[in-house]
Parts: sequence; C-alpha cells; structure tokens
Amino acid sequence: MKESPEAVRVFLGGRRFAVAGVSRDGRQAANAIFRKLRQSGYDVAPVNPAAREVEGVPCYPDLASVPGDLDGLIVAAPPSAAASLVAQCAERGVRRIWFHRSFGAGSVADDAVAAARARGLEVLVGGCPLMYCAPVDPFHRCMRWWLARSGRVPG
Repeated sequence: MKESPEAVRVFLGGRRFAVAGVSRDGRQAANAIFRKLRQSGYDVAPVNPAAREVEGVPCYPDLASVPGDLDGLIVAAPPSAAASLVAQCAERGVRRIWFHRSFGAGSVADDAVAAARARGLEVLVGGCPLMYCAPVDPFHRCMRWWLARSGRVPG
C-alpha cells in the first residue's frame, strides 16, 4: 500500500481533534471516526449542536465551546453545515480541516472548501481519516486503494 500523502501525515500528526457530525445514536460516519481516533490515542472532542453527550463523552455545540487547543477539525456533518464550521475554524484559530467523503457528496460543500482555502486553512477534501489510522480495517484499506486508483485520495 502506498504511503500516506504528506498532507494526511501532517494532519494526523496532531494529537487533538474535534469531529463534527457525531450523533447520539452512534451510527454516523462521524461516530466511527470519533471512536477510532480515541482508540488510537488521540484526544477527540465531539461536536453536535443537538447533543450534550456522545458515547459517554461531553459533546459541544460548536468549536468555540470546545476547551483547549485543537490541531484540526474533521467534518463528517451534512454539507449544509460546512460553511459555518469553516468560519468557526477561522475564528477559533484551527488551521486544519478535513472534509469527509467516501463515494457520495459526504460532507463536502465546494463553497466551504473555497472559503477555507481563502482563509489560509490547510484543507483535505475527501476520503476518511480511518483510511490511514493504524491498524486500518479491511473496508477502509479497500476504500483507500479504490480512491488512490481513481485519483481521489486526499492530500
């Protein structure tokens, strides 16, 4: 398997992330990302304006409410939330943002991606952090292979 693109290595080199889009029922992609990052030793803050707690962890309504510094934001929320999350990153000083996407639109909104880049944020578009977070499960290994073959690996 190819090495991770440099931008992915830099992003995952951080230790503290927020994940936007987690749900109380635990069945969203954001929840899988949240769980795996925590299992891999990252400090992860869930963000959902409608939840007070997710999987036994305090949940925050927005980035401004998350205590402490953040190395990045992973957006696995509806695309309609992306522009607001970009603005929150800029206001909060979060310099890195990853828009999750597998095969559909995912969390990507082109206007939000453009706004993030215009604000000087480091932006990853598409794929999933779980394609690189060791140990990589068979599904994400296959997804990484497929996206690499189609030229859509983030980085």
